[in-house]
Amino acid sequence: MGVEETDQQLVQRVQRGDKTAFDVLVRKYQHKIVKLVARYVHDHAEAQDVAQESFIKAYRALPRFRGDSAFYTWIYRIAINTAKNHLVSLARRPTGQTVDLQDPEAYEANARLSDGDTPERLLLSDEIKRTVDAAIRSLPDELRTAIVLRELEGMSYQEIAVAMECPVGTVRSRIFRAREVIEARLAPLL
Repeated sequence: MGVEETDQQLVQRVQRGDKTAFDVLVRKYQHKIVKLVARYVHDHAEAQDVAQESFIKAYRALPRFRGDSAFYTWIYRIAINTAKNHLVSLARRPTGQTVDLQDPEAYEANARLSDGDTPERLLLSDEIKRTVDAAIRSLPDELRTAIVLRELEGMSYQEIAVAMECPVGTVRSRIFRAREVIEARLAPLL
């Protein structure tokens, strides 16, 4: 195999039934995906499990991957969604304390107050997080991808340009526009 294959070539090999090509993609991105997931899931072992689940989902979805975005960007989206789904399922698990699970308000209040924060601070930080999440979700795909790769993954503008297959100037512009939208949504809260 001498020359290193592009992600696109590897994806095409997987789509033709070559499972070893997917192993190459996993090895290439495993560390970055675990790091990304760890921003959501703070337990290291759980973060690794969620990352593995992301790759499984990607493998199953790969036959439908058309290459509209870079594989790198696509797997990041899957990982972020898998991490968020994991957090939702964690929130639904019993905490070991006696709380009526049929009463969502009591359950949520108990989960929040166990952190020791004041209810006011928690409400504000929850509202800020929800506002930022909603703002990010409302962005057009190219702005959302750029801001997520920059702010959540900490990628450089150059890395994002490669992942999104566009010039660095376009990446800067997308991130600037995404930040404007998020800041406008946050202004009333701050």
